[in-house]
Amino acid sequence: MMESFFNDALDFARTGFAEVNAVQGLIVAIIAVLFMSQWSRWLAITAGAVVAHVALDILAPVFAESGPFRLPPVLEAGFWRYIGLLLVGYFIVIGVLFLLKRTLIRS
Repeated sequence: MMESFFNDALDFARTGFAEVNAVQGLIVAIIAVLFMSQWSRWLAITAGAVVAHVALDILAPVFAESGPFRLPPVLEAGFWRYIGLLLVGYFIVIGVLFLLKRTLIRS
């Protein structure tokens, strides 16, 4: 039972990391790390990165003039799973990048 839960949580984290580990996600994460000044802001910066990512997903077709503006499907469970995946993915990526930033600046 506990092993199954651990495997599911690890799979969720891997999937979230994969969602963020693309060009758009890495650019958002790097910008977020530039704004992050201390570890206590990690969760707030992560939430902001998720909001920015979703906004870019929604507005990209509008900016490219290939589609109309559409609100996100907030009443669908799949949307909230995607938000959870992004939260976990950005939490990991921003943490690693901020750790690198702190390590390189101190050296």
